[in-house]
Amino acid sequence: MTKLMIIEDDMVLASDLAQRLQKSGYEVTGIKNNGAEAILHFQKFLPEILLVDIGLRGEMNGIETVEKIQENHEVKTIFLTGNDAEDYFDLAKKTHPFAFISKPFRFQELERTLALLIDQIQLKKEQVQPPTFNEDSIFIRNQNKLVKIFYDDIFYMEAERNYAKIYTKEHTVLVVCPLKVLANKLPTHRFIRIHRSFLVNIPKIEAVGDSFLEINKKTLPISKPFKQDLLRKINTL
Repeated sequence: MTKLMIIEDDMVLASDLAQRLQKSGYEVTGIKNNGAEAILHFQKFLPEILLVDIGLRGEMNGIETVEKIQENHEVKTIFLTGNDAEDYFDLAKKTHPFAFISKPFRFQELERTLALLIDQIQLKKEQVQPPTFNEDSIFIRNQNKLVKIFYDDIFYMEAERNYAKIYTKEHTVLVVCPLKVLANKLPTHRFIRIHRSFLVNIPKIEAVGDSFLEINKKTLPISKPFKQDLLRKINTL
């Protein structure tokens, strides 16, 4: 569950927003309308995302509060503000926020923005901490746990934007990891790229044509740049 913190001067708006976010499955660690208090709260709960209004009570505004937090922590920020003056926007850009949403806004707009941001956070985590590999198997993070998949059970893998699909004997597993990253971690004597969108398990190949191969009764395309490498790794007469 993603942890969010709301830093907002309007406590009525903030309370309503917190309730709606919690119903959508987010964990709201707290609401603060003062920069100094927000910093202390952040240090205690370490939320992953900040929803920040520029106008706050106390000496610091929202931008200054985020700058203070960023001195010691990396955190993603979405500014939600009724003050969309160009000067404030330019100042806010210095904190590298993910988004700058002007009030009033539709909750759906915020939900979609959060979904895109969380997708990027998860992708970065997977790139920093890629799946764990053993000699005969791979551990894939799936639904908050690591699941072992044996190489012998894998037929092929397919790119799905920033994800990869692993096709096995019994099911398909979606991994939050680009195919290119996955390919670099797998044993090269066993797995090979045949196309920018496909990686296959060499022992599972059933037939090879001029521009395609067959595996598990599926026909997959072979790109010219990968053809020679494939032929070198399979026994041919």
